[in-house]
Amino acid sequence: MSAREPRGHLLVPLYVHPSVDPEAWEVLARESGGLYGVVLNAADGPGPYPDPAFAAAADRLRRAGVPLLGYVDTDYGTRPTRAVLRDVHRHRRWYGTDGVFLDRVAADAAPLPRYRRVVRAARLLGAAGVVLNPGTHPDPGYALLADLLVTFEGRWEDYRRVTVPEWTRTHPSHRFCHLVYAVPEHLGTTAAHLAHERGATVHCAVPGRGANPWRSAPLAADACGRTAG
Repeated sequence: MSAREPRGHLLVPLYVHPSVDPEAWEVLARESGGLYGVVLNAADGPGPYPDPAFAAAADRLRRAGVPLLGYVDTDYGTRPTRAVLRDVHRHRRWYGTDGVFLDRVAADAAPLPRYRRVVRAARLLGAAGVVLNPGTHPDPGYALLADLLVTFEGRWEDYRRVTVPEWTRTHPSHRFCHLVYAVPEHLGTTAAHLAHERGATVHCAVPGRGANPWRSAPLAADACGRTAG
């Protein structure tokens, strides 16, 4: 996984324990060909100790050829760098992740030097791919740091009204990702097409709502995997 055009177009943050919904994890293993990657999030990060169920699920996805990204919270640039990198290392050591998904990333320009150092250190720890998730269009400088930049995370109702800034057109579409939740079940493929039209080859649409909408496999995973090909 790198800044080159990805092998698949679906980035899936699957924030449900494998023992709670094993079928959701099996769906992703079966749809491996359309996946950019799966974000592993055992406990708002890797947790304080290895989780055998997560390790087994990660191994199943890895054997299916799915790139794995470890979830790491950055608290909008305020979390200590040492704590961030400790989580990167734990994901690599416990779950064999290929890369890192840095969440709650700041959007303004001031923290850019800090994120530059974090990304560089994460790569030195073995993260082959780095995803930054500000969840909105940030300062353009963030697009120069990551392999993939999440420029939208939110509800379907809000996504339908989103406008895309002009600066994004100077980057290839496979460098951007849109994550949309509360999507009506019959509109999964529509959401994928809309992401592609807005310059984000990588995407994910789920029906979930509430505090954790990312607890199920994406809508029409097979169709989404083919949409932007």
